[in-house]
Order: sequence, then C-alpha cells, then structure tokens
Amino acid sequence: MTETMSKYHNPVLLKESVDGLNIRENGVYVDVTFGGGGHSDEILKRLGADGKLLAFDQDDEAFENTIDDSRFTLINENFRYLKQFLKFYGIQKVGGILADFGVSSHQFDKAERGFSTRFDADLDMRMNMQNELSAFDVVNSYEYEDLRRVLFQYGELRNADAMARTIVDERENDPIKTTLRLKEVLKRFLPQSKEHKIIAQVYQAIRIEVNQELVAIEEFLQQSVDLLDPGGRLSLISYHSLEDRLAKRFIREGKFEGEAEKDFYGNVDVPFKKVGKLVVPSKEEVAKNNRARSAKLRIAERR
Repeated sequence: MTETMSKYHNPVLLKESVDGLNIRENGVYVDVTFGGGGHSDEILKRLGADGKLLAFDQDDEAFENTIDDSRFTLINENFRYLKQFLKFYGIQKVGGILADFGVSSHQFDKAERGFSTRFDADLDMRMNMQNELSAFDVVNSYEYEDLRRVLFQYGELRNADAMARTIVDERENDPIKTTLRLKEVLKRFLPQSKEHKIIAQVYQAIRIEVNQELVAIEEFLQQSVDLLDPGGRLSLISYHSLEDRLAKRFIREGKFEGEAEKDFYGNVDVPFKKVGKLVVPSKEEVAKNNRARSAKLRIAERR
C-alpha cells in the first residue's frame, strides 16, 4: 500500500486528520476523498473487526488503489452524493467523516489530465472523466461575463475582467485548445516574478468551475449534519482560502452566508463545535511533501 500511495498521492496531515476522528473500534466511518487510499488505510488500522469504512472517489483511476478488506467499501461517486449512497448501503449514521479537498498528486503529475501548469496538454481538468464540461468548454464557450466571474470568484484574480476579454477576443481567431496556448494568450498578465502564482490561480479558477468543487463541498457539509452521530467528528483538510473559508464558516455558523441561527433564548444554535485549533503541517512534512505546504486541517464535533 505504501508504494502505491507514494506513486499516486502522499496523504497530507495523515496522523493529525485521522486522530481528529477520535475513532471507536466498532464505528462506521467515511473517507469522502479516497485518492491513493492513505487516509483510508490509516483509518482501517484503527478499526476493530466490527468496524466499517466507506470511501468515495469520482476518479476511476483511484480504483487502482482499492483496499482488499472486508470492512471496506469504495464508491465511485462524487461526495456531494454522500447521503444518497450511504442510504443505498443501509447506513443512516456514522461516527466520523474525513475529507481532503486537494487535487491528488497523481492528477497533477499525469500531463494529459491538464491540471498542471508544468505540462502542455489538452484543456481538460475533469476529475470525473465522465463529466461533459471540460476546461476547453469553459475557456472557449463561456460568455465574457461568466468567464470573468469564474476568474474573479474562484481565482481571486484582480485582472479577471481584462483576462476574460483577452480570452474571448483570442478564441474568435482560433479555439484555445491547450494549456500552453492559454498561457500564451494570457502572457501580458504574467510578469516573470509572479508568472507561476498567477497562472496557478487561473488554472484553479477553471478547475473549480469544471468540477463544481465549492458547490460540492457546500452540499457535502450540509449533509454531514444529518449523518453524524452526536459526538461524531468532521476532519477537513483544505488547500486554499475558498475551501477553508467554507469549512471554517460552516463549523462556526452552521451556514455559508449570514449569521448563525439562535434559539428562543438568544443562544447560538449551530450543529458543530470546533475541536482544538487550526492544524498545519510540520516543517518536516513540508520538506518531504511540498504539496502539503498550504494545507489546513479543521476538526469539528457534532453537538
């Protein structure tokens, strides 16, 4: 398992995130982002014979890492359908849910998937290869206003307006088919000192739109309220401010906009309470796995 993990994805904050679940040996747990199976493998080590783990992954290639264990079930779906599929497997309540919202190392390293700024590839960026919408569609068919919204909202790019206008103008002459061509089109917005950072923000914006990542996280978090037993834990690993903001706000307010609900007496009435402080990787972990550098772990307990 260890060799497969290193090829596919090194699990980030492994001990800390699984510790955060406060696992009971005979409990039922869910890893909603299976990937290379590192977090799932660690959860199974802590479960007894009667424990159960279900995992989700929408990427078919993650199934190459499946774990041969009678206590384990891997479901080929997006975690936004968590409640529906747990119900299908006869599960109403669980003791803990772990989510690692990052793109796996495997997806970044496989050039033809189009996730990485390091390779020239077709504009794709689909985590689920069965999805119709790809990065090519976003770049070449979105109206100017929608493209501007994606770049500004999901990439937090100051030049979103001018970037969107440039893309729309350029694609009229010839469709923008590859990651390298997109980079060429946006060249004037990429000063050498910030080129990598800005193009990474552009890719992030398009990838989030293609995979509806933030919508999926919101739907998943809302479902977790009904699924977790009292005392059950959420262990959430984020990699950029948009994901982390959703996790932090939901734990604190029980919603994504507006203030927390209050009971008759004016007391804040939210489904979760924060457990411990924000956890970030150690210097040693970042030295071994550079992709861990921006990770943040938040743990919450169902009231």
